[in-house]
Amino acid sequence: MFPALETELKQETLPDPYEDFMYHHLQYYGYFKAQRGSLPNSATHQHVWKNNPRYLLSGSFGEREDVIPDPLQKEKLLYSLMLGSSLLKSRQLLHDEFGEVNPCLREPRDLFAAFSSSGPLQAPRWPIECEVIKENLHHIEWVPPQPEYFYQPTGNEKLPEIVGEEKGTVVYQLDSVPTEGSYFTSSRVGGKRGIIRELAVTLQGPEDNTLLFESRFESGNLQKAVRVDTYEYELTLRTDLYTNKHTQWFYFRVQNTRKDATYRFTIVNLLKPKSLYTIGMKPLMYSQLDASTHNIGWRREGNEIRYYKNNRDDGRQLFYCLTWTIQFPHDQDTCFFAHFYPYTYTDLQCYLLSVANNPVQSQFCKLRTLCRSLAGNTVYLLTITNPARTPQEAAAKKAVVLSARVHPGESNGSWIMKGFLDFILSNSPDAQLLRDIFIFKVVPMLNPDGVIVGNYRCSLAGRDLNRHYKTILKESFPCIWYTRNMIKRLLEEREVLLYCDFHGHSRKNNIFLYGCNSNDRKYWLHERVFPLMLSKNAPDKFSFHSCNFKVQKCKEGTGRVVMWRMGILNSYTMESTFGGSTLGHKRDTHFTTEDLKSLGYHVCDTLLDFCDPDRTKFMQCLAELKELLQQEIHKKFNELGQDMDLEGSWSDISLSDIESSTSGSDSSLSDGLPLHLLNIAHEVNQKKKMCKKKKKKPLQTRKQRNEQYQKNNLMRELKLTEDVPERAGFASTLRKQPTFFRNSENASSSTMRNDKPRLNELRGRDKGTSLDPSKMASLILTKNKERMQTEKPGFIVSCSPKRSTNPSQEPVPDMKPNWSRNRYPATRRGRATMTVYPSLHIYTYP
Repeated sequence: MFPALETELKQETLPDPYEDFMYHHLQYYGYFKAQRGSLPNSATHQHVWKNNPRYLLSGSFGEREDVIPDPLQKEKLLYSLMLGSSLLKSRQLLHDEFGEVNPCLREPRDLFAAFSSSGPLQAPRWPIECEVIKENLHHIEWVPPQPEYFYQPTGNEKLPEIVGEEKGTVVYQLDSVPTEGSYFTSSRVGGKRGIIRELAVTLQGPEDNTLLFESRFESGNLQKAVRVDTYEYELTLRTDLYTNKHTQWFYFRVQNTRKDATYRFTIVNLLKPKSLYTIGMKPLMYSQLDASTHNIGWRREGNEIRYYKNNRDDGRQLFYCLTWTIQFPHDQDTCFFAHFYPYTYTDLQCYLLSVANNPVQSQFCKLRTLCRSLAGNTVYLLTITNPARTPQEAAAKKAVVLSARVHPGESNGSWIMKGFLDFILSNSPDAQLLRDIFIFKVVPMLNPDGVIVGNYRCSLAGRDLNRHYKTILKESFPCIWYTRNMIKRLLEEREVLLYCDFHGHSRKNNIFLYGCNSNDRKYWLHERVFPLMLSKNAPDKFSFHSCNFKVQKCKEGTGRVVMWRMGILNSYTMESTFGGSTLGHKRDTHFTTEDLKSLGYHVCDTLLDFCDPDRTKFMQCLAELKELLQQEIHKKFNELGQDMDLEGSWSDISLSDIESSTSGSDSSLSDGLPLHLLNIAHEVNQKKKMCKKKKKKPLQTRKQRNEQYQKNNLMRELKLTEDVPERAGFASTLRKQPTFFRNSENASSSTMRNDKPRLNELRGRDKGTSLDPSKMASLILTKNKERMQTEKPGFIVSCSPKRSTNPSQEPVPDMKPNWSRNRYPATRRGRATMTVYPSLHIYTYP
């Protein structure tokens, strides 16, 4: 078990003080509960103790089962014995061959992936709602010997009408999928607990030719299959988890095939109005029998391919359909269909394991854990560079940052990344030179959770990560937060020459880059040199004319824009098509995995051209770019019907005005906060609303409070008049009101005293003219309302008519403050009676 420990234990004898140490040690930690005498002494038990550590773990320690009561305590005890060994030194401090301690510290072990040639890979972690079959799928890599050409429409392609499960039979239905409105909570290896149900229909016998569908495996995506005819099926894709959008990626399995039949598959819930399927792209098919017997892998198959609008509208979302026919190569075969060549999280781990176990590559490729995803899957970071001979040489190296799979359904990014890693880790002289002059920071899979569950665009937060690179929500978007932080720290150490994020494109052929316009005239057009060089190195795959360098507002949260604003001049998104090429000798053919991997090599080759000390190529490309741009400007002004002299001043024209914008994707805008935070916010708002309702329920409106105050005040005055006859003159005193301002001042609270200057101003406005009482009342009320609007909360001013307190008048319980009715009733009837002025009352509510 521990050879070094066993050898040492056989050679040494325990010193007598050890018995005392072990007694106190074990008793302190609760492992030893027996009497001191039951501890074996050096004379009788030392040999057994030291030559057989398992003796301690067997429960026969002094024939006492309660000495080491459980396996966890046994493990801790064995570890304490190991620490006591002189041969087992610290795993943190480095030791040389003479056994002396080197004061250097090892790099923290938790930064390394737990890869071992003998141990298993880290199993993918799934959301606990997802059912996962126990089969491990593996597809061979294979390059077709002949070019796979685009499908040429004949014009006779059938557009099947979508009938749904009302007229068909559901043969596969995935129910254990998080519904819209839910959010990710936790994960585990293997996904949902319990027995994995059989979702496909049960065959009734050998003559039953129903296809058996399955997609509950890594990167799989199929929600439902409906059989609408003998050999015709309607398929519904699962949206990205915790969303109701992004149906594009598909990857599923069929079994029980028939060789001589023509099958039709129709995917009924695609969301994009445009697709490469309209211009000749074919789906991919994989036959397990062909792979095992003929070593044939994924290949483009399908006829009668059409992409069209769904005729069934649910009123909320417009859907599109993809239909194709297929003939399977074998009876009783197991076949797979996919939108593009799958590259799973397990595929990446197997590749990285081979690198870690390679004695040469592991010397210059250090594998780290950048962070953990929401589900707890490892996001790997590779640092690739040759060891520097001096600190000055190490400090002089520039950095290159590459990443892929922020959109999990764009597996073409992983194949380009694989080609890059194959070359940069090789013993090619160019690769060695690149490792000498650069430090490569590589994040090969930014969104492992989305890749595992078969999402097309989102992470388990239900959001597009490539719109959140400016986020501060580390816990919600850990993958991109740590990536941005890593690049930020890297920029503090050294210059980052290039940043490139590998993506896939579903509506344009070829491979191209999206970049950013430099605002510095010193580096004018420099950001376009690398793409132009790449187009010259890969003329049959890379299209410079498809590149775009306009920074749109909706793309401010993308990786390329955020890194550009952080100071990386050459910041790009590489878009590789799901289809193929329209250039050179590869025109009208689909891309293979080998084509995509070759782009990884061309990136390395272009880096050498870009950094060549001989600046001839660079300056030649720069001159060509100026000429191309001048042609574009001429073309633009000709379209606008304007004539402009470009000599001398054409370089001052804003490039953003010349370039046409590109949508890039149908998911340009951020959906906001991650779903779990939106849910929390919704719950908090609901609680606030409930609390407000509870608080408002016993409270009355201002009108009701004013009425209640008026009634209480009137009843109090009437009661004083009735109970104290000797104060009979009190009512007449109230009627006299020698001065309105004096009475209102006496009836006001201290808060009204601040209005004295305002009232004095009114009083002294026209000394020679007496103010009409009705106008005065209206003016005072207006001023009071203005003051009420600026009053601090808790002070409510109520305006009520001052009534005469004649005892002969009975109180009117439902009296309301109606100024038009109660202001001057006697004057309206023509009788000269004393006018009753309104008073201003202030009531403070708690």
